[in-house]
Amino acid sequence: MDSQKPIGVFDSGIGGLTVLKEIKYHLPEENVIYFGDEARFPYGIKSAETVTRFSHEIAAYLVRQDIKMLVVACNTATSVALNSLREGLDIPVVGVLMPGAYAATRATKTGRVGIIGTEGTVNSGVYARLIRNIRPGTEVAARACPLFVPMVEEGRISGEITRLVAEEYLAPLKAEGVDTLVLGCTHYPLLKGVIGEVMGPEVTLIDSAHETSQEVLRVLEKRGILNKSGRPPYTRCYVTDAPERFKTIGERFLGYEIPSVEKIELS
Repeated sequence: MDSQKPIGVFDSGIGGLTVLKEIKYHLPEENVIYFGDEARFPYGIKSAETVTRFSHEIAAYLVRQDIKMLVVACNTATSVALNSLREGLDIPVVGVLMPGAYAATRATKTGRVGIIGTEGTVNSGVYARLIRNIRPGTEVAARACPLFVPMVEEGRISGEITRLVAEEYLAPLKAEGVDTLVLGCTHYPLLKGVIGEVMGPEVTLIDSAHETSQEVLRVLEKRGILNKSGRPPYTRCYVTDAPERFKTIGERFLGYEIPSVEKIELS
């Protein structure tokens, strides 16, 4: 496979840009195509069947763009569609759950791990299963935080309201005495500051976006398709709705300008 082919990254919307940012930071020579399904956002409240169908539609579009790897930068989509995507594609597929689960089992000292995510991710129970498979006997407490995503998308990543919401969501996890907390949604790294303040310095926060970028690096190296061409890399962004909104909020996520965002229609 040509190492200069792009990596395809998709999410239900903007949150996956935290994964894109980490990939571009740690693998600066890689070409990346990002797909945000803004028209059908959010995925967290939809059925597993619907999210799986959406995921396969997006994967098919990205495969037509001749990608060399697919990164499912959405915890909900990873939890319900990763296995079927791997079965249906002949390129490597990386999700955001396993890297975060491994990092959590390495980080915890007490064996008490907390998970926060969308309703879809938490209800699937997949994080708890993965963590217990890796480290049997681990106590896992999970909490859905549905308001976190719209708050991030509206730019409310700090302030009194954000802190009050975080305190309410995180109180049960603090009561459980977790010493490690997995940020089980790609939007949540934007709230690291507030979440860290509420949980306290003794709790380790696991950023699945960072851990996923390290998994991408490992897979590319293992397959021998790490881009070392030295040519200027490109990043392309496609969305199913609201490209200007995506560009505005996306630049807040990335911390730099997005040259252009193209709206496309999925057939």
